[in-house]
Amino acid sequence: MTEYRIESDSLGEVKVPKEALYGAQTVRAQHNFHITGQTVHPAMIQSLAYVKKASALANYEVGELTEEVAKVIMQAADEIIAGDHLEEFATDAIQGGAGTSINMNMNEVLANRAAQLLDEPLGTYQTVHPNDHVNRAQSTNDVIPTGGKLTILFLSEALIDAMEQLAVSLEAKAEEYRDVTKVGRTHLQDAVIITFGQVFQSFATMIRRDIRRIQHALEEMHTINMGATAVGTEINTTPGYKERVAKYLAEYTGFDFETAEDLVDGTKHIDGFVYVSSALKSFAASLSRMCNDMRLMASGPKVGLNEITIPQKQPGSSIMPGKVNPVIFEVTNQACFHVIGNDLTITLASEAGQMELNVFEPVLFYNLFQSIDYLTNACTTLRVNGIEGLTVNEHQASEYVRQSFALATAVSPQLGYSKVSSLTKQAMKENRPFVDVLIDEGIMTEAELKEAFPAYFPTN
Repeated sequence: MTEYRIESDSLGEVKVPKEALYGAQTVRAQHNFHITGQTVHPAMIQSLAYVKKASALANYEVGELTEEVAKVIMQAADEIIAGDHLEEFATDAIQGGAGTSINMNMNEVLANRAAQLLDEPLGTYQTVHPNDHVNRAQSTNDVIPTGGKLTILFLSEALIDAMEQLAVSLEAKAEEYRDVTKVGRTHLQDAVIITFGQVFQSFATMIRRDIRRIQHALEEMHTINMGATAVGTEINTTPGYKERVAKYLAEYTGFDFETAEDLVDGTKHIDGFVYVSSALKSFAASLSRMCNDMRLMASGPKVGLNEITIPQKQPGSSIMPGKVNPVIFEVTNQACFHVIGNDLTITLASEAGQMELNVFEPVLFYNLFQSIDYLTNACTTLRVNGIEGLTVNEHQASEYVRQSFALATAVSPQLGYSKVSSLTKQAMKENRPFVDVLIDEGIMTEAELKEAFPAYFPTN
C-alpha cells in the first residue's frame, strides 16, 4: 500500500508518493494528461539535466545562487545525465502548458534529490526549491526549446551514423556489381541499359545528399534562447547569465551553442524544428522510394522481375506455403510513411503558435524525436537485414537485356529514328528479340553489334 506525503502549490494540497523525487506539479500532470501512455524521451530528460546544470553554474557565477546550492543541483543533474532516476519522470509526453509539467518535473526531482544529498526531508525544499533555485532565471519557454534542440543534436548523431553505414553498404554492392548490366526502365517500360553498379551507387549518392541536408538543418539547433525567460525580455535574469549558460552547455555536451540575437524571435518562433523535420521527411521519401525499387527488382521469383534476391527473413504467408515476402523493405516503407505523417503534425504545431509563445512544443518534440529514432532504426534494419545479404541474379538480368528493345535506342543515331521504330514494331509483332531482327534483316552483323555496343551483350 502506497504511503504519501502532502505537498502544497498555488492550487492547494497534493498527495505525493512518500519516496518519490517528483512533487506536486508532476502529480497534477499525471492526473491531467493521459494521451500517449508514454513518458518524455529519455534523451530529452538528460538534455534538460544538462540545461539545469549549466544554469546552476551560471547563476552561481553571477551571484544568484550560493556555492552550496549550485553544487548540489549540479550533482543531482549529473546523476540524471548518467541515467539515474529516469523512473521519476512520469508525465505524459504530450501535454498542455507548453511543457511546463516537463520542466517542473525536472525542477522537483533535482530539488528533492538535492534534499536527499543534504539529509533533508523530501518535499520540504528547505535549502533547494524547485522554482526559486533550480529554475532560477529560467522559464519553461526557454528551458524546453533548448532541451529539445540538444536532444535533436544527440539523437541525430546516431541517425547520421546509420545513414552513413547504409550508404557504405550500398557502395559496396555498387562495386561488387559494377559491370553487371540490366535493363533500365522509365514509366515501368524498357528503356536503355544500365549497370547494377550505377543503380546501387545512385542510392548511396541520394543518401549522402540527405545527410548533407539534415546536417545543414541541424545548424539551427545550435542557437538557443536561454536567458529569454517568459517571452524574450530577459526578465528575472542577471547580466552575464545567458552567455554563461551557452558557454557551459557547450562545454558539458560538446556541441557549440550561441545565444539568439533576437530572444523574442527565438522564443515565439519554432520554425527551425520544421526545417529539421522537412529534411527528415525528404530522406524518408527517398528511402521509401529506394525500397520500392528494391521490391520491384526482387518481385517474383518466377513471374516477376527477379533481378535481385533479397535475404529471406521469415515465411511470407499463413496460407501459401513457401512464399517469402520482402518484409524488411516493407517495414522500412512503413517507418518512412510514419515520418512523413509526423512532419505534418510538426508543421501544424509550429503554425499554431500565438502571440509571444508557441505552446505546442510537446507534441512537436514527441513526433520529431520519434522521426529521428524511426529513421535511425529503419536504416540499420535495412542495412543489416536487407542490403548486406542482397545478391544480383546475373543470368536473369542478362536474359532481360537480350530480350529487350533497349538496343533500339543505341542504334537509333546510326539507323534513324523512323527506321528503328519500324524495326521495333516488327520485333514486337513477331515476338522476337530486337537484336535478332537486326541480324536477320542484314542490317548489322552480330560481330558489328558486339563491337559497337558491348554493354548490350553481357558475357555472364
